[in-house]
Amino acid sequence: MKKFPIAESGIMVTPLGLGTVKLGRNQGVKYPTPFNIPDDKASADLIAHAKALGINLIDTAPAYGHSEQRLGKLLKGQRDDWIICSKVGEEFENGHSSFDFTPESVHQSCLRSLQRLNTDYIDIMLVHSDGNDLHIINHYGILDVLADLKKQGLIRAFGMSTKTVAGGLLAAKQSDVVMVSYNIEYTKEESVIDYCRAHHKGVLLKKAFGSGHLCFNKDKISVQDNINFLFSKTGVTSIIVGTINPQHLAENVLAVNTAIS
Repeated sequence: MKKFPIAESGIMVTPLGLGTVKLGRNQGVKYPTPFNIPDDKASADLIAHAKALGINLIDTAPAYGHSEQRLGKLLKGQRDDWIICSKVGEEFENGHSSFDFTPESVHQSCLRSLQRLNTDYIDIMLVHSDGNDLHIINHYGILDVLADLKKQGLIRAFGMSTKTVAGGLLAAKQSDVVMVSYNIEYTKEESVIDYCRAHHKGVLLKKAFGSGHLCFNKDKISVQDNINFLFSKTGVTSIIVGTINPQHLAENVLAVNTAIS
């Protein structure tokens, strides 16, 4: 697959990344159908399949249950093959999410993620917003905390997974990359992508398939049509797809390669 830059960080990512929430959590999720968390063999096979397809970006978070811990084992010996994106701010324990955006918590969360992922550095670290984007940035100075972690060499790039246009714009001004929701049926955050394009910031897309719901809607939008739409928007760096189905992953890669060829 082709690779695209994350701001001026030196990080190059493939236009499709593997999301790993389903490797660590199946409670409190918003997918249209239930699923079982795959065992170690199935998870290792999925990661190997993603690698063989040319994917180099893998996305995780403390809020994804045991995802980080599992990836620390599953990626052993493969560190140089992957751009790892993780997050701070949200935890998921005993079936419930909690949030802490204080500098002390952010620093401790980063150190814990390094330990769980069995790595000396994390390529991309994002703030996992609870929806109060502006308050998180302005009250806690959280992006300044991540900037300091970058200076220490613990992370290579940083930004925020936002939920509002205003938050996305402010995060883009103060960081390297933002993660926004965007798909053929949801374009409310498009101005954030436009800003990032104009200022050479990275854009990662979440909910690119509406958490799977696009596949079940009455309009029957095809994977190719949706991906064509996503990459017709100049400024999109990569889309994060959280599938555990190897066939779906291969189909998505083919669709992305077709869209950007």
